[in-house]
Amino acid sequence: MGLLVFLCFQTMSYAQTTMEEFLTKWENSKQFTLEVVDKMPDDHLDYRPHESAMSFSEQIIHLSSAAAGISQRFLNGADPSFDLGAKPGNKAALKAFITSCFDYTKATVTALPANQLAENIEIFGMNATRRQVVGLIDDHTTHHRGAAIAYIRAQGIEPPAFRAM
Repeated sequence: MGLLVFLCFQTMSYAQTTMEEFLTKWENSKQFTLEVVDKMPDDHLDYRPHESAMSFSEQIIHLSSAAAGISQRFLNGADPSFDLGAKPGNKAALKAFITSCFDYTKATVTALPANQLAENIEIFGMNATRRQVVGLIDDHTTHHRGAAIAYIRAQGIEPPAFRAM
């Protein structure tokens, strides 16, 4: 039993990342998201598996704008130089939007002073540290990109290979 507790503790302690590690992972996440968009044919950007589901483009727009919006609101980001509510209508505009949102999030996380990472704040009715908000942004992005990947597979297309780091 003691060994199991030790292994669980070790796994949890390694699950934490530094901001530098997050920023490297975030850049990788941006590139992976762009690759996902590249795989979906232009004429399938509005594909949705069910009428109640977001379309492929909506998934991508949502994950991108949410990352930037959460960064602005909860990580003390400056006003973005682009429209967070944009609805890009083609692949080129969608990729430009992704790039703007991911770069904004990266700049905001980079500018956040280290002493503010441990600050507890209220976010969506819960209390969390700003460091946890950074993790939330990453998890939310992964969740919606995974849905977009499933949409690609539903079209009979092989998605891009997973990027771990």
